[in-house]
Amino acid sequence: MKLKSALVSLLAGVSFAGAVHAVDITGAGATFPYPIYAKWADAYKKATGNGMNYQSIGSGGGIKQITAKTVDFGASDAPMKGEDLEKNGLVQFPAIMGGVVPVYNLKGVKSGDIKLTGALLADIYLGKVKVWNDPAIAKLNPGVALPNQAISAVNRSDGSGTTFLFTNYLSKVSADWKSTIGEGTAVKWPTGVGGKGNEGVANYVARIDGSIGYVEYAYAKQNKLSYAQMFNKDGQVVAPSDNSFKAAAAGADWNSVPGMGVVLTEQPGKASWPITGASFILIHKVQEKPENAKEVLKFFEWSFKNGATMADELDYVPMPDPVVKQIQSVWKSQIKDASGKAVY
Repeated sequence: MKLKSALVSLLAGVSFAGAVHAVDITGAGATFPYPIYAKWADAYKKATGNGMNYQSIGSGGGIKQITAKTVDFGASDAPMKGEDLEKNGLVQFPAIMGGVVPVYNLKGVKSGDIKLTGALLADIYLGKVKVWNDPAIAKLNPGVALPNQAISAVNRSDGSGTTFLFTNYLSKVSADWKSTIGEGTAVKWPTGVGGKGNEGVANYVARIDGSIGYVEYAYAKQNKLSYAQMFNKDGQVVAPSDNSFKAAAAGADWNSVPGMGVVLTEQPGKASWPITGASFILIHKVQEKPENAKEVLKFFEWSFKNGATMADELDYVPMPDPVVKQIQSVWKSQIKDASGKAVY
């Protein structure tokens, strides 16, 4: 009996030790990178036994949660400014890149048939261009059977980094948009209907005949939505793809902005997709739970090393190796425990 009791105690101790060793981490924020973070988390769990629970709630929600310290890391497609990072004691680094694409639902018009300029896209969202056979659309799309049908513009109703990238781009290509609406994670939309998350916008566009919306490319593919081709800064017509996103990201100078907060919209280059962006991770400089912070960094270290093929499969652009080295040097120098010891 004593032997049995001792064995039970020993097994309980082993189980407890295993539970302590396995650190599950939590993150929240941008819906833009959710498909790849979910895929990485699943593969990481199988490889290490450690879990990563990510809430796809929008960039605004992610910033609020990490600021309030209710999650181990936040995620935002709108990079925080240097002064805001400093004020909130946060470190920021890019984790993945991808593209925002205009998507539409138009009977008889195939994916890629519609071509748009940034200025025309702005006029549609401003409510100036109201029907699909408007002369401005017809001029860019000769030979496409455009219906005399009202355009239903779908936007994001929540605070969103995808909206930041979209409105940042529109502000660069349309003086009217810049002066009347501007850019931000949330703006006062002049027209249209709002959906929550990339998921909500994708669902609305799939349901509403005559609609146009904007989503991260993985959501367009997953929901089999038709996407528009775009005229880029060099005047070339480009389709969204990992190659056109990579072309836009190729010239990024990550040291040019505090917190590596580079915005990749309207980049030069014949092959560049004009609405490309990075998604950023936010983590506190001083860690009250250093073990959790260490696990967050281990998760992204593993993902940078092992997740490139998974990223390519979902048409995201993984961070290049030289940029990963920059990111890791930031981890080493800036993220510390309460005693000042480096976590990474």
